Amino acid sequence: MLPHDTIQALARELRQARGTRTPLRHFSARHPGMTIEDGYAIQRAWVALELAAGRTIKGRKIGLTSRAMQLSSQITEPDYAPLMDDMFFAAGGDIPIERFIAPRVEVELAFILNRDLKGPGITVCDVLRATDYVVPAIEIIDARIEQFDRESGRPRKVFDTISDFAANAGIVMGGRPVRPDAVDLRWVGAMLHKNGVIEETGLAAGVLGHPATGVAWLADKIAPYDECLKAGDVVLAGSFTRPTPAAAGDSFHVDYGPLGSVAFRFV
Repeated sequence: MLPHDTIQALARELRQARGTRTPLRHFSARHPGMTIEDGYAIQRAWVALELAAGRTIKGRKIGLTSRAMQLSSQITEPDYAPLMDDMFFAAGGDIPIERFIAPRVEVELAFILNRDLKGPGITVCDVLRATDYVVPAIEIIDARIEQFDRESGRPRKVFDTISDFAANAGIVMGGRPVRPDAVDLRWVGAMLHKNGVIEETGLAAGVLGHPATGVAWLADKIAPYDECLKAGDVVLAGSFTRPTPAAAGDSFHVDYGPLGSVAFRFV
């Protein structure tokens, strides 16, 4: 485990990088013995800094839910991070590109809970019973730690990604909310249009076979820290498309079929 002072210092670096839009070199290269637990410790220290500055937590995100992404990251389970209140953007509007360093967008479903979910032993059925509604969502991911090292070109390791809020930077919700038992969530599909061109398509079953599976996993994962998913939380269940790069002027429209659509533009 990294020393406490090192963890605190790295958390401060991340917060400054987000504010100045200046990406950092890989923590895992600077600290070769870094572990997944170190990554989460840095993430928690960064959250504490945000809370001290007046931010609030509105939910959680789950990442690396597809088998392909897990293999590429050399892990066997997803990762997670908080959704802070300043990460939420309205659908149908303009989003300032200067809020991000290297934004990319992913297609997801968001679960809005109406009761607490505290592990261990949470099942998919428990998640569905605790969900008020499910709504289409787009996650904006970013890289406060470089995705690829500026000199070697090596990809960052999962420890870096976890430290970096699991790459989370923004969320846009819209479309038509549905009760979790109103549709077979596995078969919810979406087409992601960038500037009028379909860039990605996918089915929600790509998220661990069922998007509620990740929510159950997360409730169990945070239980040892005496944490739980709370009533009112927004839980992003994981992307079922590959990340799509974005730049100023890009317009995104994601069509979820019967569940409506979500759209916005980077300016």
